[in-house]
Amino acid sequence: MTAISNEDYTRQLLDLITLDRVGDDDFVGSPMPLHLRSVNKRMFGGQVMAQALIAAEATLPRPRPPASFHCRFVRPGAVDHQIEARISRDIDGKTVSHRRVEVNQLGKPIFTASIMYHEPTASDVFHQPPMPDVPSGEACYARMLEQQRAAAEADSYRSFLYTQPPFLVAPVDPAQWTTAEPADEPCRVWIRIDGRIGDDPAYHRALLAYISDTTMLRACDVRHGLNWFRGELIQASLDHAIWFHDDFRMDEWLLHCTYSDWAGRGRGLARGHVFTSDGRLVASTSQEGMVKVVKRPG
Repeated sequence: MTAISNEDYTRQLLDLITLDRVGDDDFVGSPMPLHLRSVNKRMFGGQVMAQALIAAEATLPRPRPPASFHCRFVRPGAVDHQIEARISRDIDGKTVSHRRVEVNQLGKPIFTASIMYHEPTASDVFHQPPMPDVPSGEACYARMLEQQRAAAEADSYRSFLYTQPPFLVAPVDPAQWTTAEPADEPCRVWIRIDGRIGDDPAYHRALLAYISDTTMLRACDVRHGLNWFRGELIQASLDHAIWFHDDFRMDEWLLHCTYSDWAGRGRGLARGHVFTSDGRLVASTSQEGMVKVVKRPG
């Protein structure tokens, strides 16, 4: 089988998250290509998040960036059936728009979202947390490649990171992804797409939504020394939120810092900050997921 380049993956991913418009507020999406499908044949949550963002923004009367994006995963989606998205236009005001999205598959809802759009205005107030002092994305990715070459055989977490094309994913602290020792430190991961995606900010935002669903709940796992990669947990996203603060590019390194300050009742909550390499906070994230321990380490 001919290897697929990250450039080809990027083009196919952009096609996947761009739904076909079949009415003013109705969109459909084709089944996922075979080589992009997960082993369990479940639709990846980040995929439908990205599709919802692109479709909803297409209904705006004029370009207006989203400020907040709140999602709920109602039931698992299947990769081998098309989806149907219906957009509800709640308001188009002077500076604010609001959209609701319902995504259905086989006649049943699998995903809902609400999106608030706000035209940026001049502001007399500004603050943000400082960016953590960590090695650069390039340095972390180069270290991971070197560790991969030196390893006798790939461990499960590196295998996972290497199955995210066209995204490059580089943990700041690789040991945090394999240890069985509980820790309170945040999980910090550099992310970037390895391909051409143009200058449309809607696609950069959609691709951040896509990849943000990949590693957030790891912040909950490390608090207890548990590891999804060792088969110790069953996890599933329940809801996800992103607040977009500023412009960014997904083809440049972004640092996603996540932490978890609560878990219980079969659920875990993670929150995060997304920084550019020059230290700007461009997005904040939050995710709650189902967390079920199926075996303990050791």
